[in-house]
Amino acid sequence: MKTLYLDIFSGISGDMFMGSMLDLGVKMEDLTRELEKLRLHGYHLHISREKRFQIEGARFEVHVGDHHHGDEHSHDHSNEEHQHEHEHHGEHTHSHEHQHGEHSHTHAHEHEHHHEHRHGHSHGEEHSHEHSAEHGRSHADIVKLIKASALSEWVKSKSLAVFQRVAVAEGKIHGMPPADVHFHEVGAIDSIVDIVGACIALEILGKPRVLSSNVVEGHGWLNCAHGRFPVPAPATLEILAARAVPIAQCEEPAELVTPTGAALLAAFVEKFGPMDSFAPSRVGFGIGKRNNKTRPNVLRAILGETSATVTHDWETDTIAVLETNLDDVNPELLGNFLDLAISAGALDVSYAPVQMKKNRPGVLLCILCGPEEADKFCEMILRQTSAFGVRRSISERRKLRREFVTARTPYGEVTVKIGKLDGDIVQIAPEFESCKKLALEKNAPLKAVYDAARKAAT
Repeated sequence: MKTLYLDIFSGISGDMFMGSMLDLGVKMEDLTRELEKLRLHGYHLHISREKRFQIEGARFEVHVGDHHHGDEHSHDHSNEEHQHEHEHHGEHTHSHEHQHGEHSHTHAHEHEHHHEHRHGHSHGEEHSHEHSAEHGRSHADIVKLIKASALSEWVKSKSLAVFQRVAVAEGKIHGMPPADVHFHEVGAIDSIVDIVGACIALEILGKPRVLSSNVVEGHGWLNCAHGRFPVPAPATLEILAARAVPIAQCEEPAELVTPTGAALLAAFVEKFGPMDSFAPSRVGFGIGKRNNKTRPNVLRAILGETSATVTHDWETDTIAVLETNLDDVNPELLGNFLDLAISAGALDVSYAPVQMKKNRPGVLLCILCGPEEADKFCEMILRQTSAFGVRRSISERRKLRREFVTARTPYGEVTVKIGKLDGDIVQIAPEFESCKKLALEKNAPLKAVYDAARKAAT
């Protein structure tokens, strides 16, 4: 199965994603032709080859406005290839402002060689979507723009899904409906091109399955429309939280993941984690705007093949597994601890006999709980048992879809739990407490009530 793996060791932004797609082989002409179907004007695209920490890749930029950056240098660069409509030569530096959602990031960067400008506007046409720089475009405006375009239905639906994630996050932050969220004019054009362009690129690549490494973000503070905020930016955190995407912060003192990058991950990535049974065929590097201190500002995208996987309708979640070995604990204390842990919200508590050092018999104590409650139960183990340490790990679970039905038996009604996989009933489990209560009421053997309930639910 064709698969795109995103290696986010240094974050992700819309322009980094686009750069990696172009470096993987998406042609600029194809991308430009498709973007013209939006009838979005007032920008031009800039693609160049740049390096970060000696890693070379594609740098993708959206320049807003009709101004073209040009030099009047007349130097002869006979060994250099330039693809630039305005004949830029040598190196030049300019600065401009990107706004991801409502977050403004002003930066400067240097361009090396192989520059190419593509234009997304036509001076002879009227623009039917007039917006002032002050008011910008609302999310509702952007939805209308995309729906009215001549883009493919797949690109339309995916683009709208990505923008919806950004709008929902911003709406939650500002306390307003997603449709009312406004993007500053510059940020709107930048975001539209990045997001729609990303969907176009994925379609050109054959709509691959998308996987990703775990998300790495920097640390520190950033200045945005909401004021001075810690990294991750408010919208970035909201977008990733909506998908329960795990985040790890690194030592880089900068924002590495933008709201646009987060929205692309949340909309497209099926699974986060290391590569598994992945056969790479092509590698592309998307170059970011910064010269980072600790790692290259680069997104590595890998196109390859993974084994076809069978999809099931089971439920998934993530839990914490806490374990400790005890060889000197009073069994009565263990019994009391089980009751305490269950009362405190543990998903499960179990004991198992183990052989420990010096041939001592011991007990393996295991607690399953939500990741957010792991520290609470670690403290409980250390305070309530003889443990000096607790092993903690995070595990994924696959669970049958569950239904609770009422089974009518000769003894009365019993609650039964049904487990289904892909529509098939694979487990039938009468609820013990329901059976126990009915057996006491009817003065009947518990086993008989249990068997009758199971039979009635079959």
